[in-house]
Amino acid sequence: MGRLLDFLDEEGWPEDTIVVYTSDQGFFLGDHGWYDKRFMYEESLRMPLLVRYPREIAPGATNGDIVTNVDFAPTFLDYAGVPAPAAFQGASLRPLLRGRTPADWPTAMYYRYWMHLAHHHVYAHYGVRTRRHKLIYYYADALGQPGALDDPREPEWELFDLERDPAELRNVYRDPAYAAVARELRAELRRLQEQVGDTPYPREA
Repeated sequence: MGRLLDFLDEEGWPEDTIVVYTSDQGFFLGDHGWYDKRFMYEESLRMPLLVRYPREIAPGATNGDIVTNVDFAPTFLDYAGVPAPAAFQGASLRPLLRGRTPADWPTAMYYRYWMHLAHHHVYAHYGVRTRRHKLIYYYADALGQPGALDDPREPEWELFDLERDPAELRNVYRDPAYAAVARELRAELRRLQEQVGDTPYPREA
């Protein structure tokens, strides 16, 4: 990356070149007693995203809003001056990179993993993450997905307070103190599922 940036500087192109550095999900080893990248835990859910475009992005600027990789394509199209198709999920990150968060920017993200037990014994699950909380439902059923193993397991909910428990070591779903949070997150989960055209597990408890 350093050599690439040096080359752009030497050639006089830094103002006209957008450089994006990101990656696949992190493959954690031993965290939570597991090893994989498909779980919704922070070690694999979070991805690096660094962008350099001196024409619009202030050096050293940071942003704490929730963004996902479905925002990448609309962002690249925006910078290229091409309208994003209506069918695209996500939104352009360009306002955030300029330092302005739109009033309607999402405050939660949806995640789903379908391939029950196909890789490293990961149960099929879905969930929602906000700035402070994360709710995960392991429905643990293949649902006829190609490649998934038809071996249903007992479903389970997990709720984490990311402010008090950033390592996600204490499931507070059954904690009475978090009952209202759990209800709110389940409602937000439904809203996000409807937004992307997904449906909840038929036998969700």
